[in-house]
Amino acid sequence: MTRLRGGRMALWAKLLLGLGLLLLVAAAGVFFYLRSLTQPAGGGPYTLEVKPGDSLPAVARTLQERGIVKHADALRFVMRQQGTAGSLKEGLYDLTGDMTVFQVAEKLAGPARIPTVNVTVPEGWRIRDIPPVFEKAGFDRAGIEAALNDASLSQYARGKQSNLEGFVFPATYEFRVGESPEDAVAEMVERMEREFTPQNVQAAKALGLSVRDWVILASMVQAEAANDAEMPVIAGVFLNRLRDGIPLGSDPTVAYGLGKNLPELDRSAGDFTKDTPYSTYTRQGLPAGPINNPGQPALLSVLKAERKLPDGRDALYFLHARDGKIYVNHTYAEHLRDNAAHR
Repeated sequence: MTRLRGGRMALWAKLLLGLGLLLLVAAAGVFFYLRSLTQPAGGGPYTLEVKPGDSLPAVARTLQERGIVKHADALRFVMRQQGTAGSLKEGLYDLTGDMTVFQVAEKLAGPARIPTVNVTVPEGWRIRDIPPVFEKAGFDRAGIEAALNDASLSQYARGKQSNLEGFVFPATYEFRVGESPEDAVAEMVERMEREFTPQNVQAAKALGLSVRDWVILASMVQAEAANDAEMPVIAGVFLNRLRDGIPLGSDPTVAYGLGKNLPELDRSAGDFTKDTPYSTYTRQGLPAGPINNPGQPALLSVLKAERKLPDGRDALYFLHARDGKIYVNHTYAEHLRDNAAHR
């Protein structure tokens, strides 16, 4: 009887030991299975875009389908445990299947990359030239046109002109995708106004120019110059002519007033005798407003104009010759001589 009871106890011990081993093996299996779910899934690079309203479960499923994580629930579990399940932000996340679930979770908990688009506005472009490049970048063209024709966005254009001509700074901009047309245009206006430092405004004032006058003159220099090196020379001629009461005689102002591009001007059709508020042939002084959006070199050339010839006389005339050079003179007779010789 004692022997039978001992045998039964030994049997139960063996069964319990076996069950314990099975549970241990099962636990180990579960552990290694769960651990495997956190390892890299092996997918390629993928940029996740989180949009407004996207949930973590939906994002996790997408990442599983793309081979970024092995199982969506593993990612959700890790982010819940870390307290970051609610930290998804609108934007872009650059991920790869070489990342562990923990690394993916850390990335998603961090800052999103905001999608942007670049727009380049070249120096000397008119307001009417700008909307197509914004439209190509995904902006609403009508919205951009409306903002560019809202002179109230610039304190210097407001009440003086019908649009922002002259007060949009030419540069390459990085705009946030979805940014409003008005905000984008306001950014370009704000960038132009950074050129109007107290020092620069004072230098313009010393020349007898308001900020708007300075921009108008710079836009003429921008349109006339073949390169940046010519700009101070041309600015000097214009400043001297303004001082002496001589009409500025700038062809680009005529073209602007007639709504034409410079090559479209036709002297035989009387373009240069047609009077507009912008013509510097029929009217004296500066045109009614800027004729394009000048860049920094043109703006600074007015403030640092070269007003004298090498012999010390005032520069009053200039012409561009077929050889690519600019010829500057003091008298009209000298100007006609160079015009006959080099044009």
